[in-house]
Amino acid sequence: MRHASTSNETMENSSLTMTDLFKICTQCERLSKKDAGVQIPRPMGNGPSRFIPEKEILQVSKLNERIQSIFEDAFAVLGRLDNISLVMGFHPEYLESFLKTLHYLLQVDGPLSPHCRHYIGIMAAARHQCTYLVNLHVNDFLQVRGDPKWLKGLEEAPQKLQALGELNKILAHRPWMLTKEHIERLLKAEEHSWSLAELIHVVVLLTLYHSLASFTFGCGINPDIHTDGGHTLRPPSLSGYCICDIANGNSALEEMFGNQQVSEFTGEVEVLMEKMKQLQECHDEEEASQEEMATRFEREKTESMLVVTSDEECVTSKDVSRHFEDPSYDYKDFSRRGEHVPTLRVLDYSWEDHGFSLVNRLYPDFGQLLDEKFQIAYNLTYNTMATHEGVDTSMLRRAIWNYIHCMFGIRYDDYDYGEINQLLDRSFKVYIKTMVRTPEKITKRMYDSFWRQFQHSEKVHVNLLLMEARMQAELLYALRAITRYMT
Repeated sequence: MRHASTSNETMENSSLTMTDLFKICTQCERLSKKDAGVQIPRPMGNGPSRFIPEKEILQVSKLNERIQSIFEDAFAVLGRLDNISLVMGFHPEYLESFLKTLHYLLQVDGPLSPHCRHYIGIMAAARHQCTYLVNLHVNDFLQVRGDPKWLKGLEEAPQKLQALGELNKILAHRPWMLTKEHIERLLKAEEHSWSLAELIHVVVLLTLYHSLASFTFGCGINPDIHTDGGHTLRPPSLSGYCICDIANGNSALEEMFGNQQVSEFTGEVEVLMEKMKQLQECHDEEEASQEEMATRFEREKTESMLVVTSDEECVTSKDVSRHFEDPSYDYKDFSRRGEHVPTLRVLDYSWEDHGFSLVNRLYPDFGQLLDEKFQIAYNLTYNTMATHEGVDTSMLRRAIWNYIHCMFGIRYDDYDYGEINQLLDRSFKVYIKTMVRTPEKITKRMYDSFWRQFQHSEKVHVNLLLMEARMQAELLYALRAITRYMT
């Protein structure tokens, strides 16, 4: 993948492979031992993810030439290889599309200036207390000569950016409440007005970073070594573990703690496959009526409210909370008794028939990139489930995607929502809802508790589905509000 002409030149002069990068880490460690006066930063975390064994992630890049090439291109363009990309490397087809979209969104000429793009990314990530993404974009913001004063707090940013605070919080927590009046206030704010093209760029940035925060927490992404909280200058406290473990994949911690088997869940994959088979046979025999399909949707929407997520309190860091307004504003289930919010039927407003063309019209070519990313995440399959091969997983992938959209009030008229309860068990629903509602509360225990027999690469795939389904749901409500304003 190539990104820009300047990047191509850099790439031509670079022949670094992932193995070379790991060797550099090892050499740095050796140098630090030779000269006691030199302090070499050591990663705080054990690999890119707290949830996934480091050696599994590194093994992907060693065995897959395509992912090595993608990593090398990303390193040449950005000067770094972040932990999100390393974890997404389990799925190179998706990662390539994701990096292309990110490059276009942040670096290619568009309606917004580079420093505004990164500042909006900071605002969006801060809404979910995602220090990983906040720190990443604080560094990028300063690199593109953003005003350091803005980083003191949202009140120090220009009024035009401050006005995005309400849009940011509604999209992050209750997107179904966004109206054309919210859009009008942003487009008709006299000297602080946004143009329609700028607003489309803003909306895509906000929705992408809200959903990317979900992925970051859902996969337990560790801070990158070059960011705050990602490194230490202190020597290792655990005998036998050092920075060179990154290069050779010999993590003592993984050996001690990462290889526990959960024998009591043997057979869960086969049970799930049998349910898929039975549901397919029911499809072939008879279809439910439209009335029954609507009833099942309403039932699933109501039941999704009863899925209890973690009630663990998250203390918001001042460093993060200064980048957004109204910290008490959070997710609310929208089908509570006495409170009615109309269902958004895909038949009336969909990405394919409405959102795609609106984005492409106001932000040329970007609708195509987004659509490609959605399609890859939704259709991605290796026809495997755990150790089983030759499996059609389309029914399961559709259930996951539609369950997330159901939580946002989005209904597909041709889908039988009764399938969701058959295919998604309680622990998986808890994980999904927490990912969408309060991703900052995701724990390793929650990650481990669903699909215990599945591979980590399959759980990363699930997180890609959750991220893209959430982004599309937020985007649909935002684009519908913009469409209503325009008409």
